[in-house]
Amino acid sequence: MPVRPKERFLVFGSPRIEEAEVEEVAGSLRSGWLGTGPKVARFERDFAAYKQVNHAAAFNSCTAALHLSLVALGLEPGDEVITTPLTFCATVNAIIHAGGVPVLADVDPVTMNLDPEAVRQRITPRTKAILPVHFAGRPCDMDALLALADEYGLRIVEDCAHAIESTYKGRACGTFGDFGCFSFYVTKNVVTGEGGMVLARRKEDLDRIKVLGLHGMSADAWKRFGDEGYKHYQVVAAGFKYNMMDIQAAIGIHQLSRVERYYERRQQVWNAYDRAFAGMPLTTPAPQETDTRHALHLYSVLVDEARTGVSRDRFLQRMTAENIGVGVHYLGLPEQPYYQERFGWRPDDTPHATRIGRQTVSLPLSAKLTDTDIQDVVEAVHIALES
Repeated sequence: MPVRPKERFLVFGSPRIEEAEVEEVAGSLRSGWLGTGPKVARFERDFAAYKQVNHAAAFNSCTAALHLSLVALGLEPGDEVITTPLTFCATVNAIIHAGGVPVLADVDPVTMNLDPEAVRQRITPRTKAILPVHFAGRPCDMDALLALADEYGLRIVEDCAHAIESTYKGRACGTFGDFGCFSFYVTKNVVTGEGGMVLARRKEDLDRIKVLGLHGMSADAWKRFGDEGYKHYQVVAAGFKYNMMDIQAAIGIHQLSRVERYYERRQQVWNAYDRAFAGMPLTTPAPQETDTRHALHLYSVLVDEARTGVSRDRFLQRMTAENIGVGVHYLGLPEQPYYQERFGWRPDDTPHATRIGRQTVSLPLSAKLTDTDIQDVVEAVHIALES
């Protein structure tokens, strides 16, 4: 294959934005209504309908959604929440900020999701909840995790940052636990730039976190300043500033309307990668489990130097030199100095997550990719392995 860099840099996770989003944002600017208002309410209704639930609450990030959900569990000092080491730091930080103690259980080496048996081994009398992450869009084994929660009287908060389209046995991810939290960050399958959403099993829990998400006030701004006349508010809790803006929702309502069309394109990209990398010395994503739907958020390969003759980090450098943007999802959390110092975590504590974290590379996967982009990625992978 010819050794040449791409003429332009292919940005990892670059979203597909169409004219409808541009016009909707411009409409918000013209209206003068930039903050939380009717477009946020519409986005909440649309997302709830997509998930086939009655209610949803929008916030400014999935991190905020996780934090509020954990606060709503009523964690007491010393309460433990079991989660995965193969996730973004926000998952664990939300537990810490909610007053809990994060406890790591290792992942299944094939699915890269939280291993239910490893979770069982980490349950103690102080365990309050399980926080599974549907990694890369692959649904966790919710039957096993729900059985553990029922056996030990635990709550479940689902981190669905990667899993907008994911289903498990015909049921939408995010609807199994007490709360399900979603991300609309710029690299996600539905984007608002920054943004998050919460689903809750009980409406009263969702109502509570909506109050907590806007300073603990009893009425949000668009209702106070709307055309029905000024409404006084009461502060009923020490809340947070986590509300979504109408400008963000203006993007999201059109992104969500095309979620299935974009999914089909990502599936085409995914299948092209599977065909191109078959027989190469890379570990590609495992097939989808029966009766599940993978959201196809991340296409991650494992670069094992013993098989490839090149280290993962050298592979990353070579891909970048070919003008292909790549990601690492994720270096295991026990590798991070803050958690080592605070909790004494060590990489050997979760060996599967550590091995995966040291070998993983996420390749571009977006509805925006053209067939030429796909071919450029494939060529770059060959070059990176053969250099």
